[in-house]
Amino acid sequence: GGPYRVVVTLIGYRPDTALDVSLSLGQTLRLDFRLAAQAVQLAAVEVIAGRDEVLNAGRTGAATFVNEPTVIAVPSIKRSTRDLIRLDPRNDGNFAFAGRNWLFNNISLDGSYFNNPFGLDDPAPGGQTNAEPVPYDAVEQVQVSVAPFDVRQGGFTGANINTVTKSGTNQFRGSAYTFYRNESFLGNNVRGNPVLANPDLTFIQSGLSFGGPLVRDKLFFFLNGEIERTDEPGTNFVANRDVGAPAFGESRVRASTMDSIRARMIAQYNYDPGEYEGYIHETNNNKLLLRLDWNLSASSNISFRYNFLDAKRDLGPHPFVLSYANTGRGPNESSLPFYKSGYAISNQLNSFAFEMNSRGNRLANRLFASYNRFRDFRTPFSEDFPTIDIGEAGVQYTTLGHEPFSIHNILDQDVWQFTDNVSLFRGKHVFTLGV
Repeated sequence: GGPYRVVVTLIGYRPDTALDVSLSLGQTLRLDFRLAAQAVQLAAVEVIAGRDEVLNAGRTGAATFVNEPTVIAVPSIKRSTRDLIRLDPRNDGNFAFAGRNWLFNNISLDGSYFNNPFGLDDPAPGGQTNAEPVPYDAVEQVQVSVAPFDVRQGGFTGANINTVTKSGTNQFRGSAYTFYRNESFLGNNVRGNPVLANPDLTFIQSGLSFGGPLVRDKLFFFLNGEIERTDEPGTNFVANRDVGAPAFGESRVRASTMDSIRARMIAQYNYDPGEYEGYIHETNNNKLLLRLDWNLSASSNISFRYNFLDAKRDLGPHPFVLSYANTGRGPNESSLPFYKSGYAISNQLNSFAFEMNSRGNRLANRLFASYNRFRDFRTPFSEDFPTIDIGEAGVQYTTLGHEPFSIHNILDQDVWQFTDNVSLFRGKHVFTLGV
């Protein structure tokens, strides 16, 4: 098309122009310009010095602060604070910092201890069930410190990750949200090969938040409730029903053999091991956060927070523990387990936190107390029945029966925390005393 006019400009040089430039479809055209130097009168530039928010005496080491505008702007598919901590350059993209395993982190919520005390599989509460312990809509900011020189921060060799929750203001504000996905939002081909196992997939996350004043300028509240429901395939492989080698997405396990095993278990032992393909695993959770803030005076305030999590996640049998020849239970190219050989893991959390801050010209005091009640347990899909691993050619073929190991991971944990720190201001120095 055309004709076009191309103008090249650069401060300190006289502009140059090419007129009546025409192009045909697919044509590559090169234009050369020669700019002559030219004196230019520029407007005055005013430079104002200000205090750097990063380099200041209040910092206690290298840290990353993800503020509220950034929390709103950063995209997050899972709506997880883990997407926010990835903004720290020392993060490995998941939950590990500075080369340390993620179980060496310290997780805190509004400054209170908020770890998974047993430390199994994940450092945060709800991690084993793939659940966020705090609704994403209730997050105001996230702070990450790796090596702080603050006596009040310790007990970790990875990073200290503190999530700050939202408070109510003098304005009533609320929000409602829903996020939905199904199999139509996902691809069904891997390098041009269609995935054979493609059951219905659904993900829905919905919530409500509301906050405002109970007493203007004095007492505020914030409430956020959220539910999440996920259905996903228990296996990405199907049994082989053809003659010859398995195709892409097919296991070597033959459907006729699996049908025979199931029929025999039902006929001889009155035990149905369940399906071996096409079944669904659910991942569900419910979350609630309530926060109250009370300004006692211009120099003291009280806050109270309650956090609730009820999460459950369906899983298959443990892939390797004492499997046939330790070759893995699948589901994969070699093995397909029956549905009832799996189990569900549940994480339940009730967290209460109380904080009181008092400030003066010569000293400040922070009193903090919290109680976290964790209940983690597993529920088998099967009624009582022996675990049976069947192999073929020295490799695991299938698994049926009661899950024998994880069911006894019953973790009842009660964590109490009490902290009181007094800060004394003496000239340019701050002395901290605490218990």
